[in-house]
Amino acid sequence: MGKTFGAESTTDQVLDGVNLSGKRILVTGVSAGLGVETARVLAAHGAHVVGAARDLKKAREATEVVRAQAANGGGLELVALDLASLESVRRCADELVADGLPFDVVIANAGVMATPFGRTADGFETQFGTNHLGHFVLVNRIASLLKPGARVVSLASAGHRFSDVNLEDPNFDQGDYTPFGAYGRSKTANVLFAVEFDRRHKANGVRAAAVHPGGIHTELGRHMTPEAMQALLDQVNAAQKEAGAAEFQWKTIPQGAATSVWAGVVAAADDVGGRYCEDCHVAEVVDGEGIRGGVRPYAIDADNAKALWAKSEELVGETF
Repeated sequence: MGKTFGAESTTDQVLDGVNLSGKRILVTGVSAGLGVETARVLAAHGAHVVGAARDLKKAREATEVVRAQAANGGGLELVALDLASLESVRRCADELVADGLPFDVVIANAGVMATPFGRTADGFETQFGTNHLGHFVLVNRIASLLKPGARVVSLASAGHRFSDVNLEDPNFDQGDYTPFGAYGRSKTANVLFAVEFDRRHKANGVRAAAVHPGGIHTELGRHMTPEAMQALLDQVNAAQKEAGAAEFQWKTIPQGAATSVWAGVVAAADDVGGRYCEDCHVAEVVDGEGIRGGVRPYAIDADNAKALWAKSEELVGETF
């Protein structure tokens, strides 16, 4: 457990020698990319993975590798979850609570990025509604299933550096929508959720952390044109050069999922609880321009986290 990992570490390296037999872990977004890889490595080390996905047919096909590599009693079951519909989120959560089977880890992995302006089934801006509010309701509704010692891992992004949350106009009702501005708001919300959830539950031995997986080619970028992707890379590399850092390198999917499993089952709980992690370590607080490396102060601000929590309860019409 005392091994040191970094940006190039893979899921298999992070979990080398780790036995997860008897652990029950919920992973959202298991129909592609990081979700499939996260489920694969956890099941391969003995965990029983509950994989949530909007499209169960797609998820069944994508997770064949998970079932094939499951070992030491590990396995996979799938549940339906559309994070863009609170009706679907509540139905999923209610079914899990009715089953009464506890969880050791919840990895809130699913999400969308840089979408054209749109709204969820409940009228929320697509990215804020899907990435934040959907998981906010899901995790809070199943909080009673979290064992003492359990962890919640909220997948955020260096994209949180694009924007703080806007609690006065969370759904862009006043206009000024940009795909990455909205993405930044939702990813900042993912960090703030972990900060406040951790504060609320750590006395009961349940901790929460936010993680940035790194830059990876996955379906997450499906809404971006090649030109937009290149412009983003140019922006990142300009900032890297100015900082005297190396040019940006894409991560593989096993490298991208490594920080999620590290924060979920390997790192010391007190080290990662209420923190933002990247490259299998706790990130430094870094202000200023650029979107590479570190966490912006507003994303881990305790008062900001409490305010977002209250606003989120107001928006979804539930108090947790």
